[in-house]
Amino acid sequence: MPGDGREEKLQSAVPGDRPRRVEARRGFSVSYKGKNLLSIIDPIGQAERLAEALPLLERTLYLCPSPLFGYGLELLLSKLEGVSNSALLCLEIDEQLFEFSLKAMGPALGNNPRFKYTNIREGGALCAFVRNCWGPRRFRRIQPVRLTGGWRLTPELYDSLEESLRRDIALDWGNALTLAKLGRRYIRNALRNLAFLPRFPSAEKLSYGSAPILVLGAGPSLDDLLDNLTWRFAEKVRLPESRPFRIICVDTCLPCLRERGIVPDLAVILESQHWNLRDFIGAPNWKVSAALDLSALPATGKILAGELFLFTTPWTSLRLFKRLEEAALLPISLLPLGSVGLTAVELARRLGRGKLITGGIDFSFTLDSYHARSSPGHLDKLRRHNRFRGMLNADAAFSAASFGASSKSGLPVRSSPALRNYRSLFEQEFAADPRIFDINSTGLPLGIKTAKMEDVLGMLEAGENGVPARRPGAADTARQTGQAPQNALAAFIGREEDRLTLLRAILTGKAEADAEKLETLLDDCDYLWAHFPDCAGAGGRRPPASDTGFLKRVRAEIDPFLKLWRLTLKEIYGV
Repeated sequence: MPGDGREEKLQSAVPGDRPRRVEARRGFSVSYKGKNLLSIIDPIGQAERLAEALPLLERTLYLCPSPLFGYGLELLLSKLEGVSNSALLCLEIDEQLFEFSLKAMGPALGNNPRFKYTNIREGGALCAFVRNCWGPRRFRRIQPVRLTGGWRLTPELYDSLEESLRRDIALDWGNALTLAKLGRRYIRNALRNLAFLPRFPSAEKLSYGSAPILVLGAGPSLDDLLDNLTWRFAEKVRLPESRPFRIICVDTCLPCLRERGIVPDLAVILESQHWNLRDFIGAPNWKVSAALDLSALPATGKILAGELFLFTTPWTSLRLFKRLEEAALLPISLLPLGSVGLTAVELARRLGRGKLITGGIDFSFTLDSYHARSSPGHLDKLRRHNRFRGMLNADAAFSAASFGASSKSGLPVRSSPALRNYRSLFEQEFAADPRIFDINSTGLPLGIKTAKMEDVLGMLEAGENGVPARRPGAADTARQTGQAPQNALAAFIGREEDRLTLLRAILTGKAEADAEKLETLLDDCDYLWAHFPDCAGAGGRRPPASDTGFLKRVRAEIDPFLKLWRLTLKEIYGV
């Protein structure tokens, strides 16, 4: 425990804000910026009593704002020694208090692996700090620990940082649940989509120069935007070569654009499940270029008649991705954001240097409109409409999880926790980019600059100094393909089959191997078990090779994946 007298080290270079020691009946207090930061009576004893009264919970991150001299922290850490996977994070926002606390607490606390102290003031950076220190999915909850009054200097910011950590932990566990449910499908799709590599280039080969890029989602506000585009540009908006800006849309927008005769420059395809096929109804002969994620449903990459470009959003850390990268076979990698709208914005940032305007990325809905007109969801409502079933989207609007919100234009809308999380992620990833604008519409505020519709139309009309953006043609695509990638991919698949065959032989007793070799093989073939509930989202952590139940589950995965590799190999050679 910090010794008596250390409070005298607390000094300030600003005379008016210098922390002052105030003697009291049984102790002292520290006054700083007009507030008492420590108890007047027995501050050490009170901090220790608060620490002693805290509930001990497993997988809990104890968050202590403004620890000052660290009173009570050693007691709390000693209690945490008997608790599994819990840790203590101290946070100080005031720079002067942070420096003085580092000196006052000394190195003893800092050497404890369960303890970290930081002065990070931004939510996203703080979440990344926690993840880097203790790994993903380490904690299930946040427990605030207020041992001093220092948090009262900036209570709103401390509360905001605490809420950011709560949301990030919830997101980590939500992602783990998604991975447990869909992880096997992701990797199965990825293995099949590898057959596209010899024929189609990575999306990084595509460039839109400095032309403005309009990134479209399928939210309700898309209708108003498309109506204004049609009114302002008339026939020019319909074909990519005739308009002075580019259009990148999510796949759900395709029916909305096709209904109005607008051909986008690029459609982004991310969905891994079969229900996504309804976005492509009536579009098999439509000459639209597409960007396909490796984890997307393979059938969706064969529908549109335009050029195909590949990218990947690594849904978890896999050694398979590293081997593909080392073999120069992995397409451009984007941060996995979970939403096709966010992925489309990130891809647009990579493909162009000009302004980016988002439209229809609402993360909200109204009673009678969940998606734009002509979208699959809207058409399904129309098909089901009869005298017993109306157009109101009652299931979404009146569900227990939905809530009211205010749009950018001040109109009341509805949203849900999942949509709100995507909105927060949008702000976290893109708010710092000065190139991105949003349109003042019925969607939720996205944390970026908002422009009026007339101003947006002016940005789009200005174009790239009147010069259309370069669009790769068939010749450009052909130069990226050839026999070499085909043979390189076939050799890669052969090596992967050899790994699985050897692992199967070891697990069935047909081959001998020491424990170290088995551990290495299990790590190399991590895509076999990354979706297991006890491994999903755990940062590559798995049960040891001595766990018989785990090995039996791995053995059950080997034969289906061997079959997938062989099917991919046959498709590469057209057998």
